[in-house]
This record gives sequence, structure tokens and C-alpha cells, in this order.
Amino acid sequence: MILPILAYGDPILRKKGKKITKDFPELEEFIDNMFETMYSAFGIGLAAPQLGLSICLFIVDASSFEDDDEISEEERNFLSTFKQVFINPKMLDESGDEWSFNEGCLSIPEIREDVFRKKNIKIEFYDEKFNKHVKEFNGIAARIIQHEYDHINGILFTDKLSVLKKRLIKGKLENISRGKIEVEYRMRFPKTKKKR
Repeated sequence: MILPILAYGDPILRKKGKKITKDFPELEEFIDNMFETMYSAFGIGLAAPQLGLSICLFIVDASSFEDDDEISEEERNFLSTFKQVFINPKMLDESGDEWSFNEGCLSIPEIREDVFRKKNIKIEFYDEKFNKHVKEFNGIAARIIQHEYDHINGILFTDKLSVLKKRLIKGKLENISRGKIEVEYRMRFPKTKKKR
């Protein structure tokens, strides 16, 4: 089932997610709904808070990068099959030089900005079957994970922008929070409670 994605301004997006256990009600169905919702919005990552649940869960599917000629063939090959569920993740390390990449967010449509993040990460998490993993990621995969990990901690990519950039996009953010924007996927807007 395709669920509405919460828009910028919804207080749930600012809450820190709670850890869950394997007996969390209807977890498998919710994860399926997350993937269906993400694909319907042409996203590459989605966190549970974006769908109104303040829990430590996000998903990633970076296969859309397989045709991106601006990244190395090795990275394209990895991203083409990189699909993962992250439950109760814990960032163990972020290292390497910070690098800039143009990011967007399904909760903040039509705004894209360059964001600086560390190149390498090490993360502990559980998959959808509650098997524990400790993995290292780098480049675009690390960035997608960092972006989604921020979501379960109540952080949005716009928080990482300079004061000037924040000032420049303030009006656009206010329009999003009021539902004064056209989107091609289902959203829930905080001030108008308007659904699309």
C-alpha cells in the first residue's frame, strides 16, 4: 500500500525514533509498504518517520544509480544491487574527507542542495529478519545511509546548510509546510492536513 509521505514542517520529522523489537506489530507489511511508497515517489531511501512512525527503521535501494555515468563503474556495479533494510542502526564511525553532493528529500520536494558528509561509514544494524550486521560503506552508499540515519534522529538535510542557504530557501520550505506545492506522489502536509 502506498502511504502518504510527511511534508517538511510535520513535528514527527523532528522526533528521535525509538528502537523496536522483532515482534513490532505488522513490521513485514510496513516494510513492504515503505518500499512501495518509496518506489512510487522515485526515491532511493525512506525512513519510517517520513511515514508517521517514530521508530528506528529506514530502507535503501540505490539501483537507480546503475546508469549514472558520473560515478565509477565499480561504484555503479555495487549500487545496482544495493537494497537494504536498516533496523535499530547505530553509526559506529564516520571517516574520510567531507565531500559535497547534491541531495534532495521526499519530505522536502523540489529543493536540492549540496551537502557535505564524510566519505566512509561503519554501521551496526538489524535486517528485516532481525539478523545483526556490522558493515562498512563508502561514497554514495554511505551518503544515502547517512541521510536516512539523520531522519531517525530528527535531522533533515536542510539542517546541514549554511545560514545563507537556509535563508534563501526559507520561503520554499514554508510553502511545502503549507501544502502550496504540486507533487506527483502522496503527501501529508502539516498545517493544512491536505492529502494528495
